Amino acid sequence: MSLLRSLETALANLRANKLRSVLTMLGVIIGVSAVIVMVAIVEGARAKVVSEFERLGSKLIIIVYEPEQSRLHKEAVRVDNLTMDDVRAIRACDLIQSISAELPIGEDIRATYRDRETTCRPIGVQPDYARLRNVSVVAGRFLTWEDEDNWAKVCVIGDKIRAELFPNEDPLGKDIEVRGITITVVGVLAPKGRTGGEDADRALLAPITTIQKRYVGREIVGMIWAQPRDSSMVNPAMDQVWQCLMRRHNNAPGFRVDSQENILNAIGRVLNIFGLVIGSVAGLALLVGGIGIMNIMLVSVTERTREIGIRKAVGAKRRDILVQFLIEAATLSGTGGLVGIGLGGLVAWIVGAVSKRLMKGGINNDPGIPVHLPLWSIIGAFAFSAFVGVFFGIYPAIRAARLDPIEALRHE
Repeated sequence: MSLLRSLETALANLRANKLRSVLTMLGVIIGVSAVIVMVAIVEGARAKVVSEFERLGSKLIIIVYEPEQSRLHKEAVRVDNLTMDDVRAIRACDLIQSISAELPIGEDIRATYRDRETTCRPIGVQPDYARLRNVSVVAGRFLTWEDEDNWAKVCVIGDKIRAELFPNEDPLGKDIEVRGITITVVGVLAPKGRTGGEDADRALLAPITTIQKRYVGREIVGMIWAQPRDSSMVNPAMDQVWQCLMRRHNNAPGFRVDSQENILNAIGRVLNIFGLVIGSVAGLALLVGGIGIMNIMLVSVTERTREIGIRKAVGAKRRDILVQFLIEAATLSGTGGLVGIGLGGLVAWIVGAVSKRLMKGGINNDPGIPVHLPLWSIIGAFAFSAFVGVFFGIYPAIRAARLDPIEALRHE
C-alpha cells in the first residue's frame, strides 16, 4: 500500500471515530499549545529586553548607588553617596572613553507654561549623556559643558511635554515653570516611547549641576554611565572603575559596578529558567498524550483484528501493516500538533493584546508583552508531535504486524 493510500486510510479512521480521536489528541494539543505560548512570550520578552538595551546604548558600564546592597553582589561596597568627585575620578581612568552622571529626581513633577500644564520627570545629566544613551535632539540643541559650569536654568524636553505645553508653537526659547523654578527650553528630544518601564517622552533633561543646586540641594549622583575605549575592554574597564571607587571610599560598601551585557545575560537566564519550567509542564502533557495515543492504537488493533487478517490473507506484508499503523499514530498526533499550534498562537496573540491594553501605552508608547513566534518553533512543535505519535505507536504497530492471519480471521 502506498504512503498516500495509508494516509487516506488513517484520516478516514480519524473521521470515523471523531470524539475518540479528539479526546486522544487532547494531551498533544495541550502540550504543543503550552510550548507555542511559552516560546512566543519568552522570545518576545527577550527581543524587547534586547531592543531596550540597544536603545539605551551599547557596551556601557553602569555604576549605581545602592546603600542596602546584598552580599550576593561581590561588587557591593558601602558609601555615603556617589558624588561628582567620583565622576571626575572615573573620567580620569585610562580605559574609560566617555562618562555621564545622572541624577533623577525620582518622581513626576508638574510643569506649566501659561495656562497649560503637564507632568514631567526631571533628570540631571551631563553633555555626553546624549551619545551614551542614544538620545536624539530633533529641535534646538542638547546641553553643553558651559550649561553645567554655570548651573544654567535650561532644559531639553521630551516629545509629550512639547505636545502638551506647546501644541501650536515653537517651544525653543520659551520659559516653563517646574516646581517653582523658571527654566528655558533649548531643545526637544526625538520620540522614544517607554524605556526600562519609564516614559522617556516625559523626560526633562537639565544640567546635573542645576538639578543638584536648585532641586536636590546636594552634589550627589544617582548613577553613572561610562563607556570603555574599546568594546572588548568592558570587563577590564569595570575592574578599573571598581578599584578606583574602592580606593576613594576606603573599601566601604554601598555601590554596584555592572555592565549592560551582564544584566542582559542575567535576564536571559531568568527567561531560560521560565521557559524550562513551562517546557517541562508541556513535556508532561505530551507524555500523557503519547500514552493516550498508544492506548487508543492498542484498542484499534483489537477492534480491527479481523481486518488485519483479511489484509494479510490477500497479500499484505508485515511491513505494510506496520507502516499503516505508524502512519495512523503519526497522523493522530500530527493533527493534534497542528491544532495545538493554532490554539497556542491564538492564546499568545490574546496575551499580547491584553497586555498592550493593560499597559495603556499603545503602539507608540509601551506595547506591553510582545509576542514573537519564530518559524523554527512552529516546525519543531509539529515535527515533535508527529514523532510522539510514531514513538508511542511503535508497540501497537508491531503487535498488529505480528498477528497471525489465520487467528485474526477467526476473531469476532
